[in-house]
Amino acid sequence: MLDIRWIRENPQALADALVKRGWSADEARSTVDDLIARDEARRSHLTELQQSQERRNAASKEIGNAMRNGDMARAEALKAEVGTIKDFIQNGETRERELDEALKQALAVLPNVPLPDVPVGKDEHANVELRRVGEPRRMNWAREHWELGEAMGLMDFERAARLSGARFTVLKGQLARLERALGQFMLDLHTTEHGYTEVQPPLLVRDEALYGTNQLPKFEEDLFFAAHGDSRLGLIPTSEVPLTNLVREEIQDVSDLPLRYTALTPCFRSEAGSAGRDTRGMLRQHQFYKVELVSITDDATSLDEHERMTACAEEVLKRLGLPFRTMVLSTGDMGFGAQKTHDIEVWLPGQNAYREISSCSVCGDFQARRMDARYRPKAEEGQGKVQPRFVHTLNGSGVAVGRALIAVMENYQNEDGSVTIPEALRPYMGGLERIGAR
Repeated sequence: MLDIRWIRENPQALADALVKRGWSADEARSTVDDLIARDEARRSHLTELQQSQERRNAASKEIGNAMRNGDMARAEALKAEVGTIKDFIQNGETRERELDEALKQALAVLPNVPLPDVPVGKDEHANVELRRVGEPRRMNWAREHWELGEAMGLMDFERAARLSGARFTVLKGQLARLERALGQFMLDLHTTEHGYTEVQPPLLVRDEALYGTNQLPKFEEDLFFAAHGDSRLGLIPTSEVPLTNLVREEIQDVSDLPLRYTALTPCFRSEAGSAGRDTRGMLRQHQFYKVELVSITDDATSLDEHERMTACAEEVLKRLGLPFRTMVLSTGDMGFGAQKTHDIEVWLPGQNAYREISSCSVCGDFQARRMDARYRPKAEEGQGKVQPRFVHTLNGSGVAVGRALIAVMENYQNEDGSVTIPEALRPYMGGLERIGAR
């Protein structure tokens, strides 16, 4: 969530940011004007409410003075005034909550402001390549992962559809083990070499947690929910949600930052906005596994942490020997809560294309304001108690396990339909070197 004080002081900067994200100039300007009008109405009401409270206090003292002086008519008139003010204050406090909530709802649907170095463009065609690692393997006989998996008899979409419908997969045998091996390999790398703390978080979360990491209210249709008594719980679309919310409504000491968390969890997405895309295979599923990376930092170190997180995700692909490229997303392709995003795209020979396997974003204090997550800076010598500031949050895939399985299958496929196991995964596969064709 953006800071209304910043918007008040920088209305044109917000309007420009919205235009960079693809809004029309008129829509951006009217949105900013509406926000400022809501804020002015709220502040005007608060001023009137404060003045009324001050007048009530003053009138109450005047009543006592009038009674001591025997001026009962004056005292009665003042009592009547206090009664009127009391009614106004009671109604005014209700109105204050209404104005606060209306402003909060208007702010909640505004995207984050891109950093100045983010390329401006309306979609992925404006993304900028940072680097490429590895040489793409070219095979005139390359098959896509679902062709390989079905031929092995270890990837079953038909039975999955009978169980759950479209966008689900049943993995069996050595392919199921390979997916598990990938997740374990990533967790071990991030926890033993990259300094992340492994967490096993809840997979069902309250609306407040989804609001904190900006899935709600804007992206409700992309979520799955389970009834829970008279309320509901959301199935996590990524473990970014519970990991980031670990610091909600808390104040961290700056000496404890950065906090770095990782988790391997199932993720659940309705893919409401991707109808017709990647309908074959398991590239875009309602249920998939992902290793998530989350960092909680102060405002001075978040950009360096973003580079570090990206490097940690890249290292997974380097260890697996998978060719990839790293992109900076444009303002029109970037996620709602991000200030800047690096996408890592792995090479898929079966598609003869690079496809996203990790997205690492720095969010600034955008999520922290929604979660009321803060830290207390270190006080300088002679300085009094320092006021808390909002933390900065970052999240990234370290990486998507199902897509890593796809990449391994396609990059390590052999002409006979078998798949060679990357050396980094063989200890997790009991020394197995190849998954043979059926």
